[in-house]
Amino acid sequence: MKTIRKSQKLNNVRYDVRGPVLDAAMALEARGEKIIKLNIGNPSPFGFRAPEKLLATVSENLHVAEGYSDSKGILEAREAIAEYYKSKGIEGVTPDDIYTGNGLSELITMSLQALLDDGDDILVPSPDYPLWTAAATLAGGRAVHYICDEASEWMPDIGDMRRKITGRTKAIVVINPNNPTGALYSADILQQIVALAREHNLIIFADEIYDRLVMDGHTHTSIASLAPDLFVITMNGLSKSHLVCGYRCGWMCLSGDKTRAKDYIDGLNVLASMRLCSNVPAQYAIKAALNRNEDTQALLKPGGRIYEQREFICNALSSIDGISLVRPKAAFYVFPKIDTKRFNITDDESFVLDFLRSKKVLLVQGTGFNWPNPDHFRIVYLPEINILRESMTRLKEFLATYRQ
Repeated sequence: MKTIRKSQKLNNVRYDVRGPVLDAAMALEARGEKIIKLNIGNPSPFGFRAPEKLLATVSENLHVAEGYSDSKGILEAREAIAEYYKSKGIEGVTPDDIYTGNGLSELITMSLQALLDDGDDILVPSPDYPLWTAAATLAGGRAVHYICDEASEWMPDIGDMRRKITGRTKAIVVINPNNPTGALYSADILQQIVALAREHNLIIFADEIYDRLVMDGHTHTSIASLAPDLFVITMNGLSKSHLVCGYRCGWMCLSGDKTRAKDYIDGLNVLASMRLCSNVPAQYAIKAALNRNEDTQALLKPGGRIYEQREFICNALSSIDGISLVRPKAAFYVFPKIDTKRFNITDDESFVLDFLRSKKVLLVQGTGFNWPNPDHFRIVYLPEINILRESMTRLKEFLATYRQ
């Protein structure tokens, strides 16, 4: 019989956060092994709970959430998002500029499908959140990766970005705060990116899902607030900041010069209408969430769970010979560097698989985030300290004798 094959559009599409290493971990679990999972930024399995008032708001509105909403979302939610961006210094945003989505994943895919033709380029950071690269490829475009510089606390390398802009380039993706590095970009770096976009007439896609998860007294600057004359699409949601990943509650905001993007916006409207609307019960959480952020903010201060777990994992990693890191300022992740010469590592996927099989701890290799060298891996520090301590003990034991 004829073999049923996947579409050729998927030939170069990867999402290794949920890829072959996770498959290996699931196979071990099926055999009865207990795996410590440090691979996914999903707070719920680690005992984090959404604010009760947020859950109550959703529950109270279930009786009016049974039908489809407007394809962009309920007006109440979009008004709240528009007010949020006004508070972030973004000018001229109205509820009509807001699209709610089933998480950012849907909106990233939709926005790139509406933009990219075969042969178009889009600049994406390296390391990146790999959905951006996968969605660009699936849309027929090409993700061109600009380097973020570990020696400069993972700030984007503006020179590398400039060198990679061509006549085929349509947009720049900025992930700030960054996943997987936890970096928080300075206003100066953001201004330089804006200047490049202005010079080359590029769209800016701003992935800011972690903008409310910043530590150490730092503040987040939304790049759209620095670019009122440019067309910017800013993406955000409640999954991380309000611990409701399963609600699939995201949004995107169009700002700046929308006059030159009318045709593209028409395309967005067609795609938004085709999927009818986003999860309606979750939309009722948005206003309540954006008016109440103190519950999760407490987790980010000294004594708070996320803050203390970050402190522990960074100190534990720094104590292991052959490991170095840049301390993250935001989000749930640290992206350590491993001395590949010391451990003779030439394949980082093999390294994390070897560690998984030997010590039953699941990580994600750095190349899974489109980092070009096999010398990094990502750790999610959402588990409680006792679990993190055990995982780091196992890593130290493993590296004591490991050679690839």
